[in-house]
Amino acid sequence: MTQGLCLLTIDRPDKANALTETMLAQLTLALQQAVRDGARAVILTGTGRVFSAGADMEQARTGLATSAEWERLSGQVAAMPCLTIAALNGTLAGGAFGMALACDIRLAVPHAVFFYPVMRLGFLPQPSDPGRLTALVGPARARMILMAGARIAAPEALAWGLVDRICPPEDLMQTARDLAADCLGADPAHGAAIKALCDHAAGQAVPLRDGL
Repeated sequence: MTQGLCLLTIDRPDKANALTETMLAQLTLALQQAVRDGARAVILTGTGRVFSAGADMEQARTGLATSAEWERLSGQVAAMPCLTIAALNGTLAGGAFGMALACDIRLAVPHAVFFYPVMRLGFLPQPSDPGRLTALVGPARARMILMAGARIAAPEALAWGLVDRICPPEDLMQTARDLAADCLGADPAHGAAIKALCDHAAGQAVPLRDGL
């Protein structure tokens, strides 16, 4: 962590940043340590042209798809008292949705594609993912992703509210850092208080209607 910024990078580009159980646990532990260290902002990103292909398929066949580590990770992201930004350097797929959905802000590069093929693969999504996805895009669009297997390109994801901004790859990390700048210059308690107010307001909001 540098000057209040915790940067976490999924670094397995030879496997499209597919996540193993060990990687999930390491990310959760790193976030817990960031809280103890007084992080003011967290940026999650990946190495290469894919943010994450989701679960490592070999481990998925032997229990990773139903591991509690997915929910532990997304729950830890959601519980962070500081600003969390997903800097999606490429495609976001499957269980990797959880950590991104739990972030406060999602940035994406133009070539990113979003899909969550649980219906085709015969798995259930992680418990918190449908609710977070529905809150962002509405129930029908959430079903398009989770049940119809829709693959959503970055411009459509932006229009739906699944991501908040599209950035050229060369600008992605600087944009994330710029968005974190005010939090990095503030008292952590001040940032936590504003985040709590936003979370409370979101919990009181009228559910989204589908714009279909």
